Amino acid sequence: MTERYKYSREGYLNENFRMFHLKDTAGQEHDFHFHEFDKIVILISGSVNYMVEGTDYSLKPWDILLVRHHMIHKAVIDMSVPYERIIIYLDSAYVDRFAPNDGLMECFARAEKRRFCLTRPEEAEIETLKLSLDRLEASLDDSAFGADLMRGTLLAQLMVQINRIMQKETASHTESAEYNEKISAALSYINENLTGTLSVDELAAMSYLSRYHFMRLFKSQTGCTVHNYIRQKRLVLAARLIREGMSASQAAAECGFGDYSAFHRAFTQTFGVSPGKIKGI
Repeated sequence: MTERYKYSREGYLNENFRMFHLKDTAGQEHDFHFHEFDKIVILISGSVNYMVEGTDYSLKPWDILLVRHHMIHKAVIDMSVPYERIIIYLDSAYVDRFAPNDGLMECFARAEKRRFCLTRPEEAEIETLKLSLDRLEASLDDSAFGADLMRGTLLAQLMVQINRIMQKETASHTESAEYNEKISAALSYINENLTGTLSVDELAAMSYLSRYHFMRLFKSQTGCTVHNYIRQKRLVLAARLIREGMSASQAAAECGFGDYSAFHRAFTQTFGVSPGKIKGI
């Protein structure tokens, strides 16, 4: 795989949600990647660091990591010890439809807004969290009357609990995360100005770093080059604009792609479908 596509879309979600309870000594994730759905990671045991959008999180048992769709991330796993975790893929539209106006996905928005994806339950909350997860996992094999409704209800209960844990937090647990403030600021600026002109020289100057030092530090924090990160985020924005009704050519121009054929190739290789077919996914 070329450097341009060193990170890619991984995992597929054709259901309302998917839940995995995994235990191994290797893990499943090795390269930087992203999903088109929201993802919850709950560590049960093991030694793992998650790198998400330039921040390195050192997880402790029962930590909850909230990875919003299109966030570039990677798990770094100590393979010498068993790594047990629960991973949940979520279709946010399903969660919102299941419990309209209840804001069950607010925890993801809150994590993105504060630029900190980790939430840590207090000791008294862990037993309740375990019970919620056990019930949801047990419901996956249920085929009796109302099974889908039961699963949705149990998922909603879990989301309520995660939101409550996050809202009750009195500390941000920053001791479990490492990040570079200059790169964090650059990432925020990029994501807030995707339709504008973004250059490495401009970003380096804003960060009070030389071009070389900025590019090296950016890649070490995010796993990709500045150019590739901007391109990926612009492709994500273009996909959203197309889904909202904008033509593919308009979306390409809006997101800074002057050459439509290059945009089409990059879009298709990233999302697995052409811009014209993304609406149906």
